[in-house]
Amino acid sequence: MSPSLTLPAPAPAAARKRRLLEILGAAAIAATYIYLVLNQPADITGGPGSASALIALSGFLVGAILLVVAVLPTLPASTVVLIPVALVLNIVLGQFVGSTLVPFYLDAIGTVLIAVLAGPAAGAATGALSSIVWSFFNPTVLPFAAGAALIGCLAGLAARHGMFRRFYLAPVAGFVTGIITGVVSAPVAAFVFGGTSGVATGAIVSAFRSMGDTLLAAITKQALISDPMDKAIVFTVVAILAYALPRRTRLQFPFVRRHRVLAGTTPEQGS
Repeated sequence: MSPSLTLPAPAPAAARKRRLLEILGAAAIAATYIYLVLNQPADITGGPGSASALIALSGFLVGAILLVVAVLPTLPASTVVLIPVALVLNIVLGQFVGSTLVPFYLDAIGTVLIAVLAGPAAGAATGALSSIVWSFFNPTVLPFAAGAALIGCLAGLAARHGMFRRFYLAPVAGFVTGIITGVVSAPVAAFVFGGTSGVATGAIVSAFRSMGDTLLAAITKQALISDPMDKAIVFTVVAILAYALPRRTRLQFPFVRRHRVLAGTTPEQGS
C-alpha cells in the first residue's frame, strides 16, 4: 500500500483543517465563477495578458491549490502521480473531440477517474487544474474551470454514495451530473463567449438560434442535450477503467476502501 506523502496530524484537528481548506477552495472557485458571469469580460478569450484572465486564473488557481493542500495528506503517492496523467488525458481528448463533428466533449475522463479513486476534493482540484493548464494552449477553456471542478466534486460524491458499486448506476450518475454542470456552464458560454467553440455543439446552438431562441436559451438547450450524454459516457468509461485495475491496486486508495466505492472492496474498520 502506498503511504501518504505527509505524516498525519491528530485526527480531529487534521479533519477540521482539511474541511476548512476544502470550503475555502470551493469558495474561491465559486466566487471566480460568479465574477465571470456578472462581469461578462469579453477580453478573457485574449489569453492570460488581460486583466480579467489574470483574475480568473488567480481565483481558480488559488481554489485548486487549497483543495490540493486539503487532500494531499490523505492521498497515497500513486494518486498524486496519477493526477498529471489525468490532466494530460483531459486536455488531449478534449482538444481532439472539440475539433470534430461529435456533439460531446470527453474532456473529463481524467477528472472523474481521480474523483472515483480519491474523492470529491481531489476530483474538483483535478478538474480546475485541467482547465488552468489547458487555458495556456486554448484561453477559451479557462472560464469553464468552475464547471470542471463541479464535475469532479459530483463524481466523487457519486462514488462515495455507491453509484460505482453497480456498473449500471455509473451512467445514471453521469447523466444527472451532466444536467447540473450543463446548467452551470451555460451562462459562461453565453455571457463570456457569446456561444460555444465546439464544432458540433456550436452547430446545435446555431440551430436553436435559428428557431428564435435567445442566446442563453439556445446554449442551455444545447448543454442539456450534450452534457448529460457526454457525462454518462465519461462515467461509464471511468467505471470500466476502475474495474480493469487489479484489486490490489484499487485497494491502495483509502477513499475506495473507506467508502467501498467499487464492488469487491471492503471499508476500513472504524471509519
